[in-house]
Amino acid sequence: DFTGGIDSQTYQTYAQNEDKPLFNRAVAGTYPSGSTIKPMLAAAALEESIISANTRFRSAGGLQVSRWFFPDWKNGGHGITGVIKAIAESVNTFFYIIGGGYEDIEGLGVERIREYLQSFGLTQKLGVDIPSEASGHIPSPQWKQDVKGERWYIGDTYNLSIGQGDVLVTPLQMASATAALINGGTVYRPHMAIRVVDPSNSEVQPIEPQVINTLPIENKHLQTVKQGMKACVEYGSCISMDALPTTSGGKTGTAQWSSKKEPHAWFVGFAPYDDPQMVIAVVVEEGEGGTKTALPIAREFLRWWSTQ
Repeated sequence: DFTGGIDSQTYQTYAQNEDKPLFNRAVAGTYPSGSTIKPMLAAAALEESIISANTRFRSAGGLQVSRWFFPDWKNGGHGITGVIKAIAESVNTFFYIIGGGYEDIEGLGVERIREYLQSFGLTQKLGVDIPSEASGHIPSPQWKQDVKGERWYIGDTYNLSIGQGDVLVTPLQMASATAALINGGTVYRPHMAIRVVDPSNSEVQPIEPQVINTLPIENKHLQTVKQGMKACVEYGSCISMDALPTTSGGKTGTAQWSSKKEPHAWFVGFAPYDDPQMVIAVVVEEGEGGTKTALPIAREFLRWWSTQ
């Protein structure tokens, strides 16, 4: 319909469609991140010495705090869990503990979580060279008090630690953050082009890479997280990626956003594992679960990409 020009009546059918097919979701759509945020929490907890690569917690189905219960997604839990398994199997209990703490175990706490997520670029526009980019949102106690008139509870920190609640990110931000995790810690400004050619004289002006930030996280911790994303493909929720002709790493996510509609489905990943050349972020609105709907889309793209 758009090739060669579109008539006004056809355009209006798109413009007035309640599903907003013309809305640029990649840069302007904001969604709860679901579990795709967990690798960043793991990297932050490693850097802050909340855990080491050898730390283990027992996942028995969730955490009980007073009269509140914060569940794992797997009934009965995942058993003894270290950081690599926690990423691979998306173990909520592990991230509740490293995010909000539990009993005598110190967690990152909301302020440190916010600081690290900000370093990944999740609360700012990245400056991509197309319009209408959204900045995303990471909730804070002050924001909750101002907007909702409510105090901040440990449950809010637990929800933030697994990417639920009032977290909002764009697909572009999650692709950029994933790239920073696996490239050694550099957050780059994304671009839609690599060069500009002047049509009048064919002069070529390259678009040079621009660094937005360097993560305050040691490379050894980023490598541990990267291993967790590889384990997701080897035996975790991303296991169907293992059939690809290239090695890869990834993380699925399921983002609750409505009590009446299905969750959004997420997948973020990269390939090849040993020498990453690309990252991908997929969101399926109301897609139920990342493994069910977002991962298959990413898998087919990676299958095509690996044969080019």
